[in-house]
Amino acid sequence: MSTSSSSRVLLGRLPLLFCRRRLSTAAAAAAAPASASEGEGKKEEEATTPVDPRVLDAMLPFYLSRFGNPHSRTHLYGWESDAAVEAARAQVAALIGADPKEVFFTSGATESNNISVKGLMRFHRDRKRHVVTTQTEHKCVLDSCRWLQQEGFEVTYMPVRPDGLVDLDALAAAIRPDTGLVSVMAVNNEIGVVQPLEDIGCICRDKGVPFHTDAAQALGKIPIDVARMGVALMSLSGHKIYGPKGVGALYLRRRPRVRVEPQMSGGGQERGIRSGTVPTPLAVGMGAACEIAAREMDYDNRRIAALQARLLERIRAGSTTSW
Repeated sequence: MSTSSSSRVLLGRLPLLFCRRRLSTAAAAAAAPASASEGEGKKEEEATTPVDPRVLDAMLPFYLSRFGNPHSRTHLYGWESDAAVEAARAQVAALIGADPKEVFFTSGATESNNISVKGLMRFHRDRKRHVVTTQTEHKCVLDSCRWLQQEGFEVTYMPVRPDGLVDLDALAAAIRPDTGLVSVMAVNNEIGVVQPLEDIGCICRDKGVPFHTDAAQALGKIPIDVARMGVALMSLSGHKIYGPKGVGALYLRRRPRVRVEPQMSGGGQERGIRSGTVPTPLAVGMGAACEIAAREMDYDNRRIAALQARLLERIRAGSTTSW
């Protein structure tokens, strides 16, 4: 057999990987057929979102070759993971106008809400015994407030107006000298109403009370600037913005400093706020999702506004069938 013939036979036996460029794992997953209809999927995206293929591509190396513990400070694997986590922290911070040192990774918005509500009130339990929140908060905030009541704290559950917004005058009147926290979600997870965060933050600032907001439904959808909004604590979620499930973040203002009592015992990771090994792939995924959201939010909002106008036009015309 000639050399050229041998080469052809050898090439024919090589794996497809070497003969044709394959899709990345993320792209291949994105190309897989969905099991549910597109309409059903769009409805579900109010509760969660699929992982953006670009996010998954950023995460994959940290599941495979770059698997180091970010808290291992004596070797390259640890340094590499730590650098990736800190880069992700900066990406999250940039989306909300915060300093990276004010961002702490958690398992999700539920944990961030628990740390915010329980942690802050327990830290100040000798002086502050009252919380103000609304009746329309997410269950984890309401349950955290009920838990505080069982511990002897007082909670004011404010009703909202017929349009779903907080009555600002009633909010100001509800704050007492012993109020330790005001917690009002940014965007309602059921009806989508956007609360006037700057106005609420201004009231809380004037009253000297920390303002916490659950921004899981707001992140990546509306512009957020924690300083301008007067927010002291903010809860964030990764899987609402095409990031991975199982990761979230907590914003804690540094100046004036907000103090909370950690809700878990352990190794003191995340500067003592949240013990437990930070899952590097998930943190990287959330950071990538935040960076993409920052880049594409303006376009997405214009597109959604156009679709909304089109829908309303069809409804007024008495037809929604021709799109």
